[in-house]
Amino acid sequence: MRIAVLLSGGVDSSMALELLHRSGAHDLTAFYLKIWLEEELSFLGDCPWEEDLRYARACCQRLGVPLEIVPLQAEYLEQVVEPALAELRAGHTPSPDLLCNRRIKFGAFLERVGAEFASVATGHYARREPGPAGWLLRRSPDRVKDQTYFLARLRQEQLARACFPLGEYTKAHVRRLAAEWGLPTAARPDSQGICFLGRIRYRDFVRFHLGERTGEIRHARSGRLLGHHRGYWFYTIGQRFGLGLGGGPWYVVAKDIDANVLRVAHRDDHSARGCPEFLIDDVHWISGPPSRRLLEVKLRHGPELAPCELAPADETRYRVKLSQPDLGVAPGQYAVLYDGEICLGSGLIVAALPE
Repeated sequence: MRIAVLLSGGVDSSMALELLHRSGAHDLTAFYLKIWLEEELSFLGDCPWEEDLRYARACCQRLGVPLEIVPLQAEYLEQVVEPALAELRAGHTPSPDLLCNRRIKFGAFLERVGAEFASVATGHYARREPGPAGWLLRRSPDRVKDQTYFLARLRQEQLARACFPLGEYTKAHVRRLAAEWGLPTAARPDSQGICFLGRIRYRDFVRFHLGERTGEIRHARSGRLLGHHRGYWFYTIGQRFGLGLGGGPWYVVAKDIDANVLRVAHRDDHSARGCPEFLIDDVHWISGPPSRRLLEVKLRHGPELAPCELAPADETRYRVKLSQPDLGVAPGQYAVLYDGEICLGSGLIVAALPE
């Protein structure tokens, strides 16, 4: 079986390649997707794609696996970056990594290779298994590293061709094996931040595209003027750092886009401003809608699942009621829904609902 292995130059994807190669059962070709915006944004900081590519080549050379470079910058700019910028302009909090997996790694790339390869393997910490209505997406045993959150927009035909060699592994096990087997990437640190930025600072990237627009920071309860900001698009609901206010900590609790005003709350009353319920749209079920109302939800990548109740709001939208209010619910985020170990799918948060 021919398998395309996506290499990023990190330890996870190189271990996925190593495991498949050691199984001896596959015809492997590695691919490096060139999606960094290095030419356009090189003046903002170091873009690591050349270094990543050197590591990817070293991993392939030791195994005798061919490596091809696939340029997808145009697709990435159109299908991931521009939608993320549109969300920021609207005052929302985008989730570009979810779009990347659906539209690029298992989208544009799959379209590029067509039927030549049976599967596309990645270094994601996730599992898939057959279910009664198609393939199911199951959480990784490594709860901290589990990446089903980022895969929650995959369609059935994409999941059917996905291969996750690290599905049963923990990160600690991967690091240990990488050192034992002498992988060139064994000691490389994990990448951080949004996938297309590399080492470019997120704030610099946003400033380059959206500029600055000075506005007021006001106390949410009293309306008192506390300071000024340089653009609401630099902030998200629940954010604490970067406000430049004394006597804190202060947290962003609301944005008035028309007036270009950030509203903040002090730690003393911040906890009382959690969101108990919100509305989701653009709902995607991986293998059909759930049969139960009582589920779990992730609002951001992390190990914890929050109990919730799901109820239809109209023909396309659902209400998600949390067992405990959350302080960081922001329009533009994806709410990823689970039934125990199974990732069911996701919906785009469009509004917080009053109690």
